[in-house]
Amino acid sequence: MELNASYDIEHASSMQRIQHELWPLDPIDPKNAKFPCCLVWTPLPVVSWLAPFIGHVGICREDGAVLDFSGSNIVNVDDFAFGAVARYLQLDRSQVLQCCFPPNLSAHTCKNAYRHSENGTAITWDEALRSSLRYFENKTYNLFTCNSHSFVANSLNRLCYGGSMSWNVINVGALILLKGHWVDFTSIVRAFLPFAVVVTMGILIVGWPFLLGLLSFSLLLLGWFLLGAYLVKNLLEC
Repeated sequence: MELNASYDIEHASSMQRIQHELWPLDPIDPKNAKFPCCLVWTPLPVVSWLAPFIGHVGICREDGAVLDFSGSNIVNVDDFAFGAVARYLQLDRSQVLQCCFPPNLSAHTCKNAYRHSENGTAITWDEALRSSLRYFENKTYNLFTCNSHSFVANSLNRLCYGGSMSWNVINVGALILLKGHWVDFTSIVRAFLPFAVVVTMGILIVGWPFLLGLLSFSLLLLGWFLLGAYLVKNLLEC
């Protein structure tokens, strides 16, 4: 009992010290494209016109600069590809305190400590993102196998965000789709107006079978990523 009490006190003290060392983040500032510690999303040309739940994503440093994988050997810094941020979700740095921000690299206490060390550890949020950036600067971009979602998933795995190292293109997309906040009304219009125009034109020109084709396209796209993320796991590994 005394040992457990001692551990709890030491653990609480360590967490308080780490929390104190995390400086306050600046406010989210869409006007200047600053989204500290956020996941960000914007529509993709053509693809989002047919499937508006698909888009381009990035992850942000503590200073709010966006990092995104947008092409082979290209990771943009503070220059989000495909337009301004439309949706964002600020992540909680306390979800990585135990694993990624210990006083030293040997102090990891999460259940994935060994696997995390193999994958690449960090002692700050930005250091984890820099590791992913360097890794993807040598990767070939492919919309279906190695894309912006892959980069964000890799970053979250290096952070061991939420104590998990199972981030992939599906749960990254679902996280921002279900919990993300729209920047403004214009962002909503920008995300859905092209889709509405395509659907309207398709029905007028082709008829209602166009909707069946569009639904089939969306299901095939979703099925591909589900297959690669959960059944054939090396299919989507960059």
